[in-house]
Amino acid sequence: MLSQYLSDSSPITWLVLLVLSAYFIATFWIFVYRIKILNSRIAIESQSLSMLYMGRSTQSLDNSIFYSYMQRVQTLTPEILQAAVGDTVRSATKGLTQLSIIASTSPFIGLFGTVVGILEAFGKLGSQKSVSLSVVAPAISEALVATAAGIFVAIFAYAFHLLLKRKAYELQSVLQSQADILISKMQSAKRVQRDV
Repeated sequence: MLSQYLSDSSPITWLVLLVLSAYFIATFWIFVYRIKILNSRIAIESQSLSMLYMGRSTQSLDNSIFYSYMQRVQTLTPEILQAAVGDTVRSATKGLTQLSIIASTSPFIGLFGTVVGILEAFGKLGSQKSVSLSVVAPAISEALVATAAGIFVAIFAYAFHLLLKRKAYELQSVLQSQADILISKMQSAKRVQRDV
């Protein structure tokens, strides 16, 4: 059935399905790539945070984002820590815009393919002398394949967008907690130096 649909389709329908296929591949590529990065970063930062909470460390672990900032900057300030959090979250959320665009545009691309398919179906049916439901229904159902494909792609893109957004929020929360602890430790160290 699908092969017959594709053989009867116009170049515009082929183009619509090709674009939706590219969207589908891009959706999964962005998700798999980003989820690996986010999960890895969350695991590292969570470990660093737990070491700070338990008092086993006075600074972030050497594989933490904050450690690299501490090495580059002479004096660590709350502003620098906030910049580190913002920079890390910004780089971790790359790809969310593309997923959002795919989720919002793929149904419209599919709908465009359906409209073109229905126009072609009615054009073909208009040249026939007698038309019945058994002739019209298959032509319209074939045209609706593009809309179904667009919605199918949008579901994955939207779901992956929300999952990555949640992971990015989790990363931001862990980083913010670390920054708060480091700021607290810096302020405590300054008070001790003043009292001495």
